[in-house]
Amino acid sequence: MDTIRKLLSHLGEYRRPALIAPLCTLVAVGMEVLIPYIMAMLIDQGISKGDMGKVWLFGGIMLACAFVSLVIDSASAVFGSRASTGLASNLRDALFEKVQTYSFSNIDKFSTAGLVTRMTTDVTNVQNAFNMSLIIATRAPISLVASLVMSVVISPKLSLVFIAAMVVLSAALIAIMLKAMPLFGQVFKRYDALNASVQENVTAIRVVKAFVREDHEDQKFTHAADEVHDLFVRAESLLAFNNPVMGVAIYGCIIALSWFGTHSILAGDISTGQLTSLLGYVFNVLISLMMLTMIFVMVSMSAASGQRIVEVLEEEPDIVSPEDALTEVPNGSIDFDAVSFQYRSGDGEGQETLAGIDLHIDSGETIGVLGGTGSGKSTLVALISRLYDVDSGAVRVGGNDVCAYDTEVLRDSVAVVLQQNTLFSGTILDNLRWGKPDATLEECQAACAAACADEFIDRMPDGYDTMIEQGGTNVSGGQRQRLCIARALLKRPRVLVLDDSTSAVDTATDASIQRAFAEQIPDTTKIIISQRVSSFGSCDRILVLDAGRVVAFAPEAKLIETCDIYRDVHDTQNKAGAGADFDKLEGIAYDPISQRFDPAFASELPFEVDPAVEVELARKAGE
Repeated sequence: MDTIRKLLSHLGEYRRPALIAPLCTLVAVGMEVLIPYIMAMLIDQGISKGDMGKVWLFGGIMLACAFVSLVIDSASAVFGSRASTGLASNLRDALFEKVQTYSFSNIDKFSTAGLVTRMTTDVTNVQNAFNMSLIIATRAPISLVASLVMSVVISPKLSLVFIAAMVVLSAALIAIMLKAMPLFGQVFKRYDALNASVQENVTAIRVVKAFVREDHEDQKFTHAADEVHDLFVRAESLLAFNNPVMGVAIYGCIIALSWFGTHSILAGDISTGQLTSLLGYVFNVLISLMMLTMIFVMVSMSAASGQRIVEVLEEEPDIVSPEDALTEVPNGSIDFDAVSFQYRSGDGEGQETLAGIDLHIDSGETIGVLGGTGSGKSTLVALISRLYDVDSGAVRVGGNDVCAYDTEVLRDSVAVVLQQNTLFSGTILDNLRWGKPDATLEECQAACAAACADEFIDRMPDGYDTMIEQGGTNVSGGQRQRLCIARALLKRPRVLVLDDSTSAVDTATDASIQRAFAEQIPDTTKIIISQRVSSFGSCDRILVLDAGRVVAFAPEAKLIETCDIYRDVHDTQNKAGAGADFDKLEGIAYDPISQRFDPAFASELPFEVDPAVEVELARKAGE
């Protein structure tokens, strides 16, 4: 009941049609119950006595009752549909709004596919159950009780046949439902796996085709679909017994009423018309019982869905703004004071990801972050914008604990560009203005120039009005990354985090982007996460992480002397660079700003260049 109350609290402006629908049903049922009783009078007072006046009178009344019932029933269906679809719309809005308030840890608790299932399948189940409850749940019990009362009024003895049939039928239907209901509860859990398979396959369709894994993905989806199919078949197979049981009850009542009714007519206890009306009420009573079983089945199916919806609505965000939240980030300084953090699984257990992190970064510094997979690089920067809360210690931005800021203000001041950042369907301008909704075309062009995105935008047929497909699938990985960097620059953030977000661009473009950062946003603190040391050329200091701990934090020259991890990566990559063929090195030494070969630009690379190659580059530069 508590779940139902919480779901119905979202009716909102649809409360009125939700009240009108059952009232209309009540009137319609009243008309329908009168029809068999009037038919008895038509037979006994009209047809049996040959009185055509009574035939026309009672026939007209029956037609009027049927017409009123039809009109009122139609109105009930309209109001019921309006109320149920309105409830579904409000629930989806509430779910979506709630999810927007979630932190990453909240979203981790519910899988993405699970949230999609709740907003689609589960809400649809609740909508159907609510619509059925408004109409059928009103009609069935009222029709059942009214038909029983009318039967008792006509013949108390013969009405015992109804009661006996109801007891047998109810026992059989309850037994069926008790076995079917748990199966429906399991079905919707399987829907999550089914949706996850679809979502994963469609999102990564290019990878699937590149590795020729269509058959594998098809088998995986088929397995998930088969699980849903098998559960539904088992549940529906049990429900299939409803019709035979109902048929036995109906025909048994007809036979019993015909047998005992004939004797009652011969004995003068009832008339022919009354027996006819009793047969009519047989159908009303038993069909009402069938409707009630349908309601119970639908409610049992939607109960699991309703509970899943309420779970999302009741989930409290782990991260909320304090009452007296700070509304301005004064600068881009960042401090980690003895910070520890771990991701937690559903049972609350987790493995420590960061441990004892102490860092102090001045506003405007450019910091490089290097570390192997699982070293905690992305987790570290996620704590800066408070996408997660620390387990112990404190993270400060602008001298204040991130927990003291309004979360929107903080995240608006910390721009994060991910390696797999997302573009949305719409024009290039639409995507850029995610960073600043009121940005002018000139501002967007300046941001794209800084991110080296203008060079490919200008080649597009519609320029900045070029449509981007969902997920940015019609642009390359490097182009997508540069557009995301430009989008972040439009925010004019206090802190800019590049989480391996230049991995898909060439080294020359990477260097150009970093030089633009130094020139255009000198006061912004820049954190560059990368696996290649060439990306750290403009960094004031470089942070080396290993297994969630700080190994070293110093300028590159000092790291080469004192940090074994950094020196090994540096030397390995430099050897690979020094051994590169001339064509690759020639591309690196090409300066896209001056649009010429620059041996000085090549000499800034963090590895030794063969002298013969330098001579050739100098010759090309002089041409």
